Amino acid sequence: MTRYRFPDGFAWGAGTSAYQIEGSPLADGAGMSLQHTYAHTPGNVLDGVTGDVLADHYHRWPEDVALMRDLGLGEYQFSVAWPRVLPDGTGTVNGKGIGFYDRLVDALLAAGVAPAPILHVWDLPVALHHRGGWMNRDSAEWFAAYADVVYERLGDRVPRWMTICEPLSIAGGGYIDGLLAPRMRDLHSGLRVAHHVLLAHGRAVEAFRAGDATGEIGTSTGLSDIQPASGDPADLAAAARMNEHDNALYLDPIMRGEYPERIVARYGEAWPEVRDGDLATIAAPIDFLGVTYYQGQVVAAADDALTGVDALLGVRTVPTGRPVTGIGWDINPEGLTRALLWLKERYGDFPLVLTEFGAAFDDVVVDGAVDDRARREFLCGHLIAAHAAIRRGVDLRGAFVWSLLDTWEFWLGVTARFGIVHVDYETKRRTVKESGHWYARVMAENGFDG
Repeated sequence: MTRYRFPDGFAWGAGTSAYQIEGSPLADGAGMSLQHTYAHTPGNVLDGVTGDVLADHYHRWPEDVALMRDLGLGEYQFSVAWPRVLPDGTGTVNGKGIGFYDRLVDALLAAGVAPAPILHVWDLPVALHHRGGWMNRDSAEWFAAYADVVYERLGDRVPRWMTICEPLSIAGGGYIDGLLAPRMRDLHSGLRVAHHVLLAHGRAVEAFRAGDATGEIGTSTGLSDIQPASGDPADLAAAARMNEHDNALYLDPIMRGEYPERIVARYGEAWPEVRDGDLATIAAPIDFLGVTYYQGQVVAAADDALTGVDALLGVRTVPTGRPVTGIGWDINPEGLTRALLWLKERYGDFPLVLTEFGAAFDDVVVDGAVDDRARREFLCGHLIAAHAAIRRGVDLRGAFVWSLLDTWEFWLGVTARFGIVHVDYETKRRTVKESGHWYARVMAENGFDG
């Protein structure tokens, strides 16, 4: 048995996001979000469940903060709901909305849990969507103004900030593949959204530097391990194309101040307008790069791919035969090591934080307990993979399990349970799963035997 100890000061945490756990999305003067309209449109969510109630964190947050304290959580990553704070997306601040997060931050600090807010997890105010949303270049300024409001209210007490969660999911999932809100399928719109979301990230970083907020600021960008199906040159090229589209397209502008040349050339007239100064703004210096990792992909060249990004890139995903999670996602911890090493190779030595990693399984409470050993093994395997990357020189400074509580998961609704704490959606009872008890020991010992 090997003892895996992490560097001194390693940040241990868990995360959630606003629409996924809070419930009461329109309470106390909040505006409607794009996520709300998505969930309330028949056919979008597998089980038909919306975010109207869920874990009811909006009312039960004191209980949840006490739970975090009891688990020994070091940091709590949560998102601020833009339409709670600014019901119209811009203009008048909703005092009750920002007051909710003000009280939450104070309670976390009193419980010894460091707050790590992320400003945006896909809940664009509907009022702004009607003005073009992320397709409107002005969205970058709307977001910066919103960020300023949050910085002003919470900025004296927050040690770690993040701007926007997974630009790839917003642009690709929402505007190219059409799986997430607003369910569009248009390459030109998706690429324009990608640029504007990255620009919004940069403007929010600039606003942070220009104000009085304290702490560090970074982002949370999706990361995937893309491997070729074979050593055939065509498959190698297919994997390179997918890696550029899924990873480099969203990371190069932040880390290098440029878009990959082959991406720009490939998309031709579909490529959005990039004005002078845009890339400098997107590359505004950050203190750490947050990355989310769930699974990798093995791809092969395919001229006959039919839909979505696969058709755009001429690739097909190849089944790996590896075990899968309860929702069919590949379990590939070695891919995390490779992905973190790819970041080091491409961008040099830079502070990284694993801002999301986790798995959904079918969890059942039996005699007051949840035996989710599959999730515990998943988390253990991925932390071993993260430790391997650290041993090879990756400057990884923290890890956040997704998720603290069971959450509403977009097109899957509440059928996908990611939490290390089970939520009974009828009674709202919280039950710490076996993975949660295990993770509490990991955090307390800054390591584990595996």
